[in-house]
Amino acid sequence: MASKRINVLVYSGNGSTSESVRHCLYTLRRLLSPNYAVIPVTGDTIIKEPWSATCALLVFPGGADLGYCRTLNGEGNRRITQYINRGGCYLGFCAGGYYGSARCEFEIDDKKMAVVGDRELAFFPGVCRGLAFPGFVYHSEAGARAVELQVNHAALSNSKTGLLENFRSYYNGGGVFVDAKKLENRGVEILASYTEDLKVDSGEGAAAVVYRKVGEGSVILTGPHPEFAAVNLSKANNPPSYGSVIDAIARSDAARILFLKACLQKLGLHVNDEEQAVPSLSRLHLSAHQALDVSELISSWQEIITLIDGEEYIKAENDTFHIEKPATWVMDGLTKAVTAVLPTLSTSEEKEPGKMNEEDETATSDKIVDYNKVVKKVIAHERELPSSRETPCFNHHSYYANLAHYHSKCANSEPEFGKHLLYGEVVTSTNTLLEKNPKLLSHLPLGFTATATTQIAGRGRGSNVWVAPPGALMFSTVLRHPIALTQSAPVIFVQYLAALAIVRGIRSYAPGYDALPVKLKWPNDVYALDPAASGSGKNKADFVKIGGILVNSSYAGSDYTLVTGIGINVANAAPTTSLNALAAKAGLKAFQMERLLAGILASFEEAYRRFCSKGWDRELEGEYYDNWLHTDQIITLEVEGGVRARIKGVTRDWGLLLAEELGWDDRSTGKIWQLQSDSNSFDFFKGLLKRKV
Repeated sequence: MASKRINVLVYSGNGSTSESVRHCLYTLRRLLSPNYAVIPVTGDTIIKEPWSATCALLVFPGGADLGYCRTLNGEGNRRITQYINRGGCYLGFCAGGYYGSARCEFEIDDKKMAVVGDRELAFFPGVCRGLAFPGFVYHSEAGARAVELQVNHAALSNSKTGLLENFRSYYNGGGVFVDAKKLENRGVEILASYTEDLKVDSGEGAAAVVYRKVGEGSVILTGPHPEFAAVNLSKANNPPSYGSVIDAIARSDAARILFLKACLQKLGLHVNDEEQAVPSLSRLHLSAHQALDVSELISSWQEIITLIDGEEYIKAENDTFHIEKPATWVMDGLTKAVTAVLPTLSTSEEKEPGKMNEEDETATSDKIVDYNKVVKKVIAHERELPSSRETPCFNHHSYYANLAHYHSKCANSEPEFGKHLLYGEVVTSTNTLLEKNPKLLSHLPLGFTATATTQIAGRGRGSNVWVAPPGALMFSTVLRHPIALTQSAPVIFVQYLAALAIVRGIRSYAPGYDALPVKLKWPNDVYALDPAASGSGKNKADFVKIGGILVNSSYAGSDYTLVTGIGINVANAAPTTSLNALAAKAGLKAFQMERLLAGILASFEEAYRRFCSKGWDRELEGEYYDNWLHTDQIITLEVEGGVRARIKGVTRDWGLLLAEELGWDDRSTGKIWQLQSDSNSFDFFKGLLKRKV
C-alpha cells in the first residue's frame, strides 16, 4: 500500500511549552492545509508508533531541550535520525534548534541557568550557543524582542515567494549557530542571519536560521521564532516594552510569512499560495423529518438545561450550548449578558445568519482560539426544516427525502439512524461535540447524527487526525449497544459494520456506482484505487486512503454508548484523492453529500440490526472479506523479531487479525497469531504490525 507523506507532526511532549506548540500548529496549518494534516504528537508516539512512513515533516517547537533529551535520548532519537536519513524533514524552532545541534551551550557562565552538553541528533554539526540576546526569563516575556534577520537569498533561490531582504521575528531565549559559515563544507547553509550585536561569540557568521541536507533528508534549525504571529501575542499583563515588540513584528508580518514559506519549500513541502484562514464556528441546526420529534427531544433535555435571563443553556463537560429559537435567532442583540453565571458564554451581538460570534476579540480576529470556550449556539427547528438561506451548504429537504428512500430500500422498519440531525457549516469536531459532553450524550437517542461541512479540530485514532476540509463528508452517529449482547454481538465489530456501511452507501448510490474501486483496510480505514494510478487495482500499492472511522465507547447501566465518527473524501482531492475523482474517471456524476450521507446511515442501521440479531455471521463476514485489501497479504511481525506471516482473516469473537506464521520459503509453520490493531498508527499500510502493549 502506498504511504503518502501527508502528516506534519509537531512534538508536544515533555520539554515543549503549550504556547509554542499552539503557535506551530496555528502557523503551519495556515500554510500547509489541506495538503497536510498538522498534528501534535507525544514522545510515546515517536518512540513506539510507526509514524515515519506518512510523516512529511517533524517539528520541534520552543521549550526546554533537556526535556526533549530526557524523553527521546536513545530509541526516540534513533528513530528520528533514521527517519531523516531515509528522506524525512526536521524543523526545529528555538529549543528545537538547540536540540538538533551537535552541542548545546546555553548561558554557560550562569550556574543557575546553564544548560551545556552534547546532543544525539547533531543535524547541525556544531554548537548552538545562547543566549543570542540578553534578558531571557523562563515563563516570561521579559527578554522577548523583535530581532532583525537578514535573509540569504542565494540559499533560498528556488523560492517562489518573492522574499524581502530583512524582516523582524519574535525572539525569546534562542541561540546562534556557531561558525556556520565555516561549516559550509559539511553541507550547512545559512538561511538568515542576525544583524544586531549578539551577547555570545557566534564565530564566523551570525547564523540565526540554518539548513543542512542529512542523508536523503533535510533539516532547518532556527534560533528565533519566525512561526510566532503578532496577532497571537498579547500586550496585556506584560512589560510596557513588549507592546513595541508586538508592533514591530506585526509591521514585518508579510515578510515573515514569505520567509517561512521559502523555508518550507526548501524542505520540499507543497505550500499554499495564500494563507488558509481558520473559519469561525457556525450555528448548529437541530432538525428531524417530523418537526414534532425536535420538540420532544428538546423537552427530554429539560433536566440538563439551565435557564438564564429567559435563555436556555446546556453547560456540558467540554462545551456550552445555547439553545435558540428559530423565530428569533436572526434578530440582533438577543444574547444577554450571562458571564456572571457562566463565564464562558459569549455576550457579543449577532453579526450574520449562520455564523456565531466568539468570545471577546475572537469574533473578528484570525488568531489562535480556544474553541472549548466558545458557546455553541443550537437552533432548534421545531416547526420546519432549515431553509437554504440558513444552511446554504447542506440541503435538509434533500437529506430527509433520501433518508426515507434508503431506509425503505433497506427495509428498515421504524428507522432511527439519521432521524435526528445536528448540522453545522463549521464545527470543531462532530465526535468531540457528542463524545466529550457526556451530560448531553446521555440524553441523545439511538441514531442521533451530527454532521458538518468543515471541521477545524477533527479527531482520529490516538493522536492522529484525518484532514477535514470542505468537500469531505464528516459525521458522527450515536449507538446504544446492550451489554447483554457482549457474547453474541461483541461491540468491537461496530467499526467493521460502519466500514461496510460506507461501502454499501457508495455502491448503492445510483446505477453504475457499484463498480467504483473502494476497499477496506483493517480495522477501520477506507481506501480507493488512485485515479492517477496506471494499474487495474490488482496492485495494493495503487490504493490510497480516502476515509476513516473512529469509534469512542463508554458504558453505564445496561448499555455501551458508542459515538461512531466517519470522515470520507468526497469532493476534496487533497491530500490523497476523492470519491468524485473516482466517479469522474468512471464517467459518473459527482456525489451529492446529502444523498450519500442518507445512504450510508440507512446501510449502517440495516447492518447493525442484523448484527444485533445474528452476530458477526457468515454473511456479514463474507461481505467484509469481499471488500478488504488483505487477502493472503504477507506481513512482518515487528515485536517477534521480523517473523513473516500471512493474513487469513478476523477472529469472530474479538475481531482480532488472524495470521499464520511462515517459515522457510514462506511455508506455513502451523502457528497462528491473533493480532491486535496498532490503533494509534499513522502508517496506513506498511505491512508491519505489532501487538499493542
